[in-house]
Amino acid sequence: MEVQLIWTIIYGAICGYVASRILGGDGFGFLGNIVIGILGGLIGHKVFDWLDFNIQNKILSNLVSSVAGAIILIIILEWLQASTKKKR
Repeated sequence: MEVQLIWTIIYGAICGYVASRILGGDGFGFLGNIVIGILGGLIGHKVFDWLDFNIQNKILSNLVSSVAGAIILIIILEWLQASTKKKR
């Protein structure tokens, strides 16, 4: 179980970093990338299940859905940040 947690953290950091680079950012730091990647993975898996989108390769499927979910999460966070700046 400890090894699985370590791999989840590493995987989350990678997916969060990749998503931020795709959107043109520099990343959110190591801890920020972990959080974005893990939460993005949860979001991505739910969205892919909802859309009934399947990739036969399990590793590739996890990578694509996690990065896609992290991108969705980053877009939402940036939108929320922009909308709170407009209210000030």
